[in-house]
Amino acid sequence: MAMTAREAFEKGTETFNVHDIDGFASVLADDVVVSAPGGIRGNGKEACAAFFGSWFAAFPDAHVDVHAVHFIDDIAVEEGTFTGTQLGILSGPAGDISPTGRQVRVDYVQVLRFRDGKHVSFNLHFDQLTLLEQLGVVLAPGPAAGSRAGSSASNRR
Repeated sequence: MAMTAREAFEKGTETFNVHDIDGFASVLADDVVVSAPGGIRGNGKEACAAFFGSWFAAFPDAHVDVHAVHFIDDIAVEEGTFTGTQLGILSGPAGDISPTGRQVRVDYVQVLRFRDGKHVSFNLHFDQLTLLEQLGVVLAPGPAAGSRAGSSASNRR
């Protein structure tokens, strides 16, 4: 008997968190599709496993904490936080990011679809700018131009 969507989701999350890419691939349909920020798109089990496996290479301590998951039939909406320390190369649509040694904590939402107890699609959403700021690749915003500590419009007379 095929797994339920919830069982496939739980196995996918558990195997991701222990970096068991073969276990993760076992709950992927052959025609699975993955999409992620930056125009990333992969078709097929091998492409999907490679995408998620690339996070293990870049972040050897990669981990997701699922805060909530909502199921409607064979669709799940997952809310979570990804954490890790970038000790490997992070490949992305704009090129490779050399190891920074920095820790990241990035919230994400993912819409997953299942068929016969297997993942058939992952539609991942996260704030790329937050990730890049935490890696030190992009400068995080500072105080607004012209602002000073303790200064406000009501104090300027």
